[in-house]
Amino acid sequence: MLKSPKIAKQHLIIFTRYPEPGLTKTRLISALGTVGAAHLQRQMTEYTLLKVRELQKAIAISIEVRFAGGSFELMQSWLGNDLIYQSQGEGDLGKRMERSLEYAFSTGAHQVVIIGTDCPGVNIQILAKAFTNLQHSDIVLGPAVDGGYYLIGLQCPFPKLFADINWGTSQVLQQTVAICHQHNLSIDYLTTLADVDRPEDLPIWEKRFDA
Repeated sequence: MLKSPKIAKQHLIIFTRYPEPGLTKTRLISALGTVGAAHLQRQMTEYTLLKVRELQKAIAISIEVRFAGGSFELMQSWLGNDLIYQSQGEGDLGKRMERSLEYAFSTGAHQVVIIGTDCPGVNIQILAKAFTNLQHSDIVLGPAVDGGYYLIGLQCPFPKLFADINWGTSQVLQQTVAICHQHNLSIDYLTTLADVDRPEDLPIWEKRFDA
């Protein structure tokens, strides 16, 4: 088996799920069916990775895929063997992100950015700006229209950022910012973008895909 690439000082983590019908994009099953929802998950992950690979040509970053469902072998067969793969593991989203950051910083990263695959507006310019702005800010946040965030970047681990957050609600960004203020962490904000989570969000993806 080939060894995984090493983690670079600038490290980008993609949170995604293996596209198994019935277990992914469940809020879109009513509009797309189980197979259609899984196909969308596959497309959006590949689209996100395409943008990240474009960034990798411009700056020296390592790419890690934190996956749920499937297996290391299935993920590697799907997305290639030149990426770092880790299971998301147990716990809520906060615990899973905290775990991924702890691993990245403990193995050599100096700046870490986490994104999902639900936001087709994320592009190379936004990703590059996230890393650039981490040179002078403690935290970088990409606000989502629904009150969450599509991107978070840190210079060092800070577990309190992921504790007592009402994940999946419109309060996520607000609660995260409040924690930053409480601990005097400087924040840089990126462009506000929309996620694709529900049937009414599908035109966001279709517009981006057709552009």
